[in-house]
Amino acid sequence: MTTGVRPLNPAGTALSAIPLWSPVEPAAVPSVDAAQMAEVDRAMFEDYGIVLVQMMEHAGRHLAHLARARFLAGDARGRPVVVLAGKGGNGGGALVAARRLAGWGADVSIAVTADDEAFVPASRLQLGIARRLDLPVVRAADLGRLARPDLIIDGVIGYRLHGAPGGEAARLIAWAAAAAAPILALDIPSGLDATTGMPGDPVIEAAATMTLALPKRGLSVDTARRYVGELYLADIGVPPALYARAPLGLVVPPVFAACDLVRLR
Repeated sequence: MTTGVRPLNPAGTALSAIPLWSPVEPAAVPSVDAAQMAEVDRAMFEDYGIVLVQMMEHAGRHLAHLARARFLAGDARGRPVVVLAGKGGNGGGALVAARRLAGWGADVSIAVTADDEAFVPASRLQLGIARRLDLPVVRAADLGRLARPDLIIDGVIGYRLHGAPGGEAARLIAWAAAAAAPILALDIPSGLDATTGMPGDPVIEAAATMTLALPKRGLSVDTARRYVGELYLADIGVPPALYARAPLGLVVPPVFAACDLVRLR
């Protein structure tokens, strides 16, 4: 892990208190494929009792923090942000970020890929909260009505992608790809294979990606770099002992000892 480096705020001034993020040497952090990450998710719930909604809250808070610090010049007030949310867990984390950014004064709109009933329960809960807060929620056909965003947050598809995106997910990805705004992707750019790093059609080309727990193997493949952009890693509360156990058997250093959001490249 890199030491002796003070994190910088967006204006380039060294911070003396809470850091925005800290740099970490990528080689010090093991990566996982999609199957290994699925085992992390399973063990979190079944073995440790850490439920998905807890992990979503961590992911969404870090995502909103990174969005504000890296793309909104440290102040979300009045900034138009469009959050793209799929019906799985990735969408739930993006919906938490939408709520947090709206609470900080951003002009947040949400575009979803399906009816509320199709969302997994934890993500449906987050979508219901967004609706009760009167955040605008639209489908792909209505994206043209939204104000031009300063930032797009991609939470359409996570690491479990198999094959090319289709349906409304593909339409949201295509809309984002054609927009002029920078894109911040959650966990992995939608349309990119988490294990192989091969892009589907369509695929998000992100300015930055905030991946969760451990970096996904496909993010470091040469062909993936143009879609990943800057790469950050966020702490979602995985116990270190979980990684060390079978079948993972991973040695993970205290990556988040100095900050719960780190930059890998």
